[in-house]
Amino acid sequence: MILRQVLMEGAKALREAGIEGPERDARLLLAEVIGMPAARMSLEPDLKVTEAQTKEFHGFLARRAAREPVSKILGRRNFWGRDFEITPDVLDPRPETETLIDLALKGAKPDTILDLGCGSGIIALTLLSELLEAKAQASDVSQACLDVTLRNAKTLSVLGRLTTIKSNWFREIEGEFDLIVSNPPYISDAEMAELSLDVLNHDPHLALTPGGDGLAPYEVLAKGARKHLSANGRILVEIGYRQGPDVVRIFQDAGLAQVACHKDLNGHDRVVSAHQS
Repeated sequence: MILRQVLMEGAKALREAGIEGPERDARLLLAEVIGMPAARMSLEPDLKVTEAQTKEFHGFLARRAAREPVSKILGRRNFWGRDFEITPDVLDPRPETETLIDLALKGAKPDTILDLGCGSGIIALTLLSELLEAKAQASDVSQACLDVTLRNAKTLSVLGRLTTIKSNWFREIEGEFDLIVSNPPYISDAEMAELSLDVLNHDPHLALTPGGDGLAPYEVLAKGARKHLSANGRILVEIGYRQGPDVVRIFQDAGLAQVACHKDLNGHDRVVSAHQS
C-alpha cells in the first residue's frame, strides 16, 4: 500500500475509536514507523509502505485506540522546541507548563535553580538550555524519574550543570537558590474521577494527585521557599486552573512577597509566582 492509503485508514480507525485529533495522531505514528518527519509526509503521498511497516503501524494504532498517549507510544514529547524522553514512570508534559518557562525567562536571570518533583526534567533542563550560565538541582522522590532526567540532560548537553537528588520535597535539600520551580501533583480526589483515560491509565498517580483537595504540596512549597530562596529569589509553581486564589492565599500566609497568579494561553490560571520577602 502507499502512504496516503495507510494514513487514511489509520485516521479512520482512530476516529472510530473515539480519539480526538485522529489525523494528527495517525500521522505522528506513521511518521515514526517509516522514519520520516511528519511534516514531510504530505510531499510523498505515493511512497510505498512495506508490509512490516504497516503491521507495526497497526500495533501503534491499537495502543492509541486503547487510550495510550502518543508520547508514551513514541517514548518522547516535544517541549519548548526540544524532544524529551518520556517513560511510564514520569508525567507526560503538558503544553500549559510552558507558561512557567516563559515567566522564568522573563524575570531576573537566576544563577541557581531548584526543580522540585522534576519528573522527566523538562522544567530544569529547558531552563538550563536557555540560561547558559545557570546551574540547577533537580529533585524527585522517584529514582526512576531522576534516571530519566539524567538521560535527558545528557541528550541536551547540560549534564555538567545539573545535580540530581532523591528527596521528598525539601527534606534533603540544602542551600539557597535564585529560582525555585515546581509542577507538583495538584489534582483533587474529586477531579481524578473526571480525568481522561489517556491520563488516568498512563501517568503515575503520584505525579497527578496528593489526595484531598490537591493543595497540600503548596503548603510545603511555600514554607520551604522561605528557607531556601536567596535574597530577591523567586518561586514559580504550576497550579490547577481552579486553584489560583487558594494558592495565592497559601503563599501570602507563608510570608512570601509579590504573590501573583498568571494565566496560560487558554486564559486559565496556571502559575503562581512569589518573591522572597
